[in-house]
Amino acid sequence: MKQRLNLNLVISMSCYSSLYKPSLFHTTTNADIKAYLVGKLQTCKDLTSATLTHSKAIISGLSYDTFTTNHLINCYLRLLRIDHAHKLFDQMSQRNVVSWTSLMAGYVSHGQPIVALRLFHQMQASLVLPNEFTFATLINACSILANIDIGRRFHALIEIMGFGCNLVVCSSLIDMYGKCNLVDEARLIFDSMCIRNVVSWTSMITTYAQNAIGHYALQLFREFNHLRLDKPNHFMLCSVISACASLGKLGSGKITHGVVIRRGHDANDVIATTLVDMYAKCGCVHYSTKVFRRIQNPSVIPYTSMIVGAAKYGLGTLSLQLFEEMVDRRIKPNDVTFVGALHACSHSGLVDKGLEILDSMNVKYGVMPDAKHYTCIADMLGRVGRIEEAYQLAKSVQVERDGYALLWGTLLSASRLHGRVDIAVEASKRLIESNQQVAGAYVTLSNTYALAGDWENAHNLRSEMKRTGIQKEPGSSWIEIKESTYLFHAGDISNCNQRSEMLSLLRELEERMKEKGYVGGTTGVVFLDVEEEAKVEIMSLHSEKLALAFGLINTPKGVTIRIMKNLRMCRDCHETFKLISDIVERDFIVRDVNRFHHFNNGLCTCGDFW
Repeated sequence: MKQRLNLNLVISMSCYSSLYKPSLFHTTTNADIKAYLVGKLQTCKDLTSATLTHSKAIISGLSYDTFTTNHLINCYLRLLRIDHAHKLFDQMSQRNVVSWTSLMAGYVSHGQPIVALRLFHQMQASLVLPNEFTFATLINACSILANIDIGRRFHALIEIMGFGCNLVVCSSLIDMYGKCNLVDEARLIFDSMCIRNVVSWTSMITTYAQNAIGHYALQLFREFNHLRLDKPNHFMLCSVISACASLGKLGSGKITHGVVIRRGHDANDVIATTLVDMYAKCGCVHYSTKVFRRIQNPSVIPYTSMIVGAAKYGLGTLSLQLFEEMVDRRIKPNDVTFVGALHACSHSGLVDKGLEILDSMNVKYGVMPDAKHYTCIADMLGRVGRIEEAYQLAKSVQVERDGYALLWGTLLSASRLHGRVDIAVEASKRLIESNQQVAGAYVTLSNTYALAGDWENAHNLRSEMKRTGIQKEPGSSWIEIKESTYLFHAGDISNCNQRSEMLSLLRELEERMKEKGYVGGTTGVVFLDVEEEAKVEIMSLHSEKLALAFGLINTPKGVTIRIMKNLRMCRDCHETFKLISDIVERDFIVRDVNRFHHFNNGLCTCGDFW
């Protein structure tokens, strides 16, 4: 039963405490009593001890002292009793800026930023002037709300009142602009700062990492280390590791992991969870597992990172084992955990298990399925050819706008894969009418017509795309070698000084693949009505093949080649990578937009099921 604080309780406890060390308040000065009470409040670990100390403040006559009451408010806030803190605040006869700021900060930390903003307006009406901590709190409230309009108004007030160069305020402003996706404005503030500390550097690095500009985050981290200004804290290291994860930069991730160990942060659960995610996104599930198993009492977040990572790597059995282990430990899965488990079922052909998990979500765990989960089910059904069931599911569920595109886009891909032109047409129309994934819808439908041999409709759609200016995202792949990243676009190696060697190697490998039964261009899908010889040439210049050739030329034998791709890997490239992994006896890991493919000895971890 929750304990509730009221005036009668405090008075009754004060009567009790009057019997407890009665000489305390008769033999010491007011200053001594204040110091004693503040010391007790700073060490209170539960509501009972806080209430006892509160009762002593009443006995000593300090319950109306602003300084003492501010400490009482902060004590209750630290114990997550904001209702108690607000009641005390309302009873204060004199409130200063610390009183107002403390309560505002309490509401911000409790996820109620709007209440904090209302308190500020009341504070203005009471003619109490804000300080730098007040403004930092208000900016943090705007960050949570992602409300740039209110944030800019506070920024203007900050400049007017002369806090524009304050270290604490500027760090908060950088964070706010970053969370509102205004990276350039955040950088302007960072560059204008006369003095920076580890917090301001962390805010800027985090801004880059959170806005998918990871290479700038790493560049700034290197600059921070070069200047030797301070030691990186765990918040900064988490952001750097996240940047490595988004870029797939395993080398940089390992170096940062070394910094984590040297700085003594390896026992930090937040950093460990981020490392689990980073290694998984870099295709090193083995390392993810090692880091994960060193977490003494993993919560739902590291479990979810492992479940999702294993699922995307094609290790569906491991993913589901982790899911069951988590449930057995009575750790409640969240919505993202279920996405990982369903993803594992989808990419492993475990349809019955996937449907069982979907049914259990709300009934057993109280998590309502949404668009992400229904999309996994549609994808799972589509992969095994149960297109009609996936279609009926897409029509029957109500999802939000972004989820709508995800669901019907998945159905469109599945219907193309199985040649269901009728469903592909409807899915494409729905996406185009909703003005979502328009280019992808046109391209996929055109490809579906091409697969069915309906070249007239395929050409008509391509012509419509040209007429309306709709452009398909060009395929690109990149590879990291010795901390340098090399980018390749489909069909374009004009800027590469090793293009002759790369083309020569690809031709040589193709000849060796033909000896193993490979027929160039026919295992893939080239959606153009051209001669077979031209198809082969087109397929051989896909960006991942160019990256592979570059990697084979520039890395020692036996070293695993890791490639990132912005689109889904095509069938021809998938078959090519399998054969080449056997020919050259090397491992290749490709992270495409959907999942990982680990090629080894002519096989792939996806089991040709992606």
